Amino acid sequence: MNAKSDARETLQKLWQPGCDFLGSEVAVLGGAMSWVSERNLVSAISNAGGFGVIACGAMSPERLEEEIVATQALTKRPFGVNLITMHPDLERLVDVCLAHKVTHVILAGGVPSSAIIRRVRDGGARAVGFAPALALGKRLVKMGIEALVIEGSEAGGHVGPVSLTVLAQEILPHLRDVPIFVAGGLGRGDAVVSYLEQGAAGAQLGTVFAASQESIAHENFKKSFLRANARDAVTSVQLDEQFPVIPVRGLSNAGTRQFLKHQAETIRRFQNGELNKEDAQLSIEHFWAGSLRRAVIDGDVENGSVMAGQSVGMVKEIRPVSEIIAGLVEQAVEAIEKREQRIHVS
Repeated sequence: MNAKSDARETLQKLWQPGCDFLGSEVAVLGGAMSWVSERNLVSAISNAGGFGVIACGAMSPERLEEEIVATQALTKRPFGVNLITMHPDLERLVDVCLAHKVTHVILAGGVPSSAIIRRVRDGGARAVGFAPALALGKRLVKMGIEALVIEGSEAGGHVGPVSLTVLAQEILPHLRDVPIFVAGGLGRGDAVVSYLEQGAAGAQLGTVFAASQESIAHENFKKSFLRANARDAVTSVQLDEQFPVIPVRGLSNAGTRQFLKHQAETIRRFQNGELNKEDAQLSIEHFWAGSLRRAVIDGDVENGSVMAGQSVGMVKEIRPVSEIIAGLVEQAVEAIEKREQRIHVS
């Protein structure tokens, strides 16, 4: 065997637990991105050997059913559905997934109840959760979660406060009971290998797939990714701790600047007695209502919310999903090969 085939074999061994858990050829999940992670992108990722994930978001059970059926018409390979635990119809959404034999249900956006985890597993699907800290990861495993995603603050969309570099060091050495997938700021295969070697079972990527050929995102949305640098993907700023702002990472634009003005004006009106605290908070929270759709579907990338992770700086062209995944694998293999050469250099 030559050095490259040895390196391929090593990569396969490193992420085999992730491949086995997902039922995929490569242990790469697509991040669940509202308006983006739908039938076309999800099926493309699964067909290319990865693991696509439908972003249910605020969908009704009927709408989710339609999306699952449409995805199954485009791929015979496994894919997952990401459900938000705060959704008022969560139980019905789980039941829709189970009725259509979805293999994996990813419970995101909060801590799922033991009853929901049990409902997923009793229905024959695998239950996946998110762990932003070691203590919560251990708790979720005790509750019956079968795999975890640890997502660093480098990710796009709603983010926690800790980088993946730190999360991986905090969690991977101490939680070996279930497969753990790393996420946040990942855009290259060599970076994925570094986490596999720390004990991760695979990786979740979003930003790079949002700008793929199969993504239904508007051309303006994709082109804004091509122009952006890592530093352009910033989290939303909170002006006053009395009025919390959920941190969301996206590209800085006219909308983000207007949001700061809107906060300042709302706080001024509250202080002058023109608004009560509840109305002021709602005014701040509602500023971005519909703005993700405005950017992704309508292409208004100046006023909409252009959610993107810091890996956006590595998106240099709009490529097919199959090419993106093949590229990640090649980079991973090359990294292992180079490492072996460094170690065994005479």
